[in-house]
Amino acid sequence: MAQLMIFLIAFSLLAFAPLCFCGKSSSGYLYPQFYDHSCPKAQEIVKCIVAKAVAKETRMAASLLRLHFHDCFVKGCDASILLDSSGSIISEKRSNPNRNSARGFEVIDEIKSALEKECPQTVSCADILALAARDSTVLTGGPSWEVPLGRRDSKGASLSGSNNDIPAPNNTFQTILTKFKLQGLDIVDLVALSGSHTIGNARCTSFRQRLYNQSGNGQPDNTLDQSYAAQLRIGCPRSGGDQNLFFLDFVSPTKFDNSYFKNILASKGLLNSDQVLSTKNEASMELVKKYAENNDLFFQQFAKSMVKMGNISPLTGNRGEIRRNCRRIN
Repeated sequence: MAQLMIFLIAFSLLAFAPLCFCGKSSSGYLYPQFYDHSCPKAQEIVKCIVAKAVAKETRMAASLLRLHFHDCFVKGCDASILLDSSGSIISEKRSNPNRNSARGFEVIDEIKSALEKECPQTVSCADILALAARDSTVLTGGPSWEVPLGRRDSKGASLSGSNNDIPAPNNTFQTILTKFKLQGLDIVDLVALSGSHTIGNARCTSFRQRLYNQSGNGQPDNTLDQSYAAQLRIGCPRSGGDQNLFFLDFVSPTKFDNSYFKNILASKGLLNSDQVLSTKNEASMELVKKYAENNDLFFQQFAKSMVKMGNISPLTGNRGEIRRNCRRIN
């Protein structure tokens, strides 16, 4: 009987261990309940401040979601994107993908300050980014998911990694897919995560080439709906207007839904990296069609892919640190 009890206890421990969406690194696991005892109000505090920021400016939801993405694609999800330049650290904020476009840092600062008052040096900046991304998605009408937690913060940044590893708006489909695969993400993750462009804005500089000189021959992109292109040219001329903003999803720009995929099928994807999902790869095109037809399917896969992306090379255990200020190492 005693042996049976020992077996049952051991079995139950093994059975429940994987239930926490574990993202394994070399020295530990991520799991949603990580702060249940050390900082039980952590998720509530993050959600409250994100909700306040999004209520003030709806665009902030997309900005916070993008910060998590741009963080995870450089050295893993370690909050390296939040570091300012100091000493030997050259900030990733200077990189081409982030310069004059990455935003939301003040919101992260406010969250960190509140968490430091509630439970000093307990909640990492990397976990704040992951939670803020989830809450931003939910607040704009998107799906929710349990966020695996327990990441620690890096003690360095990588400007070259930020310049080279983050997919760019003018990259070819194959280049974008390769960048995803280098992070352990596949074509399903690529298409689903691209759906985050259902909210937010892009600058004129991100798509001007499509309007005027797509292939270097002085001609516009022939895969772009021409009436839509004519509307875009008004605010994005051949020169000037670089910082003018355009909705990534002009149909429902502040609502997280599958309109993005419907736009692509209508040849009205704003960025080249959006439109190539339906023009350069058959498997990708089929996924675009599925998500355009079925919003629930898109939501389910987006949540799965966000968890998967959030598990890229986390620092756990004794690696990294818990920054007291997200902008600088301790």
